[in-house]
Amino acid sequence: MEGQLKLWGDDVEAETSGLKITDIRQAVKNENRVNVFVNNKYAFSLDISQVVDFHIKKGLAISAEQLEEYKRASEFGKLYQRALEWTLTRPHSEREVRDYLRRKIYEKKVDKEYVDKILDKLKEKKYVNDEAFATYYVENRFVRRGISRKRLYMELMQKGVAQDIIEEALNARNDEDEILKIIAKKRAKYDDVGLIQYLCRQGFSYQLAQDLVRTYETDSQSWE
Repeated sequence: MEGQLKLWGDDVEAETSGLKITDIRQAVKNENRVNVFVNNKYAFSLDISQVVDFHIKKGLAISAEQLEEYKRASEFGKLYQRALEWTLTRPHSEREVRDYLRRKIYEKKVDKEYVDKILDKLKEKKYVNDEAFATYYVENRFVRRGISRKRLYMELMQKGVAQDIIEEALNARNDEDEILKIIAKKRAKYDDVGLIQYLCRQGFSYQLAQDLVRTYETDSQSWE
């Protein structure tokens, strides 16, 4: 009974507020969003799913509180769409997406609570997944140039990826293969000492760098 009285009260408030949805038009730049007009003036835009969730329709009387709720939902939808488009350009870590959302919230001056809500939605739909990101990153980072597992580990740590996820992803690369890629590219530029020092600066162990530089030199001479 109490809930019914509250609902009836809300309906009366909407009817007496003088606010009514007078038109709904498809957005020009985004076919998945619509522009909603209240009392013949543009008021806010929503994506199609939000229109369904809110039961928005032409002729609907709304309260001032409902209008503000729709406007907040509009800002949420816009920010979610930007975040979704950004995540689809390439895989990103959860920390990268969180930092992106914080920058956008600062620029747009919208509710800070949107960060967690949008991030949760993106994770739920598998658009943000640290395991997939780490695998992508390891498989694509300097594939031809060569890169040490240590450097990959540090870069992924800086991007907020958990240690166990990084270690699993690193199985796709091994330092010996990476060193040989670098030696093939840098051999003409450095002598043995300089090449070993360069490899160490890239995060490889001294002993492995030394062994492979000397082995590479021996193998090269055997082909002459």
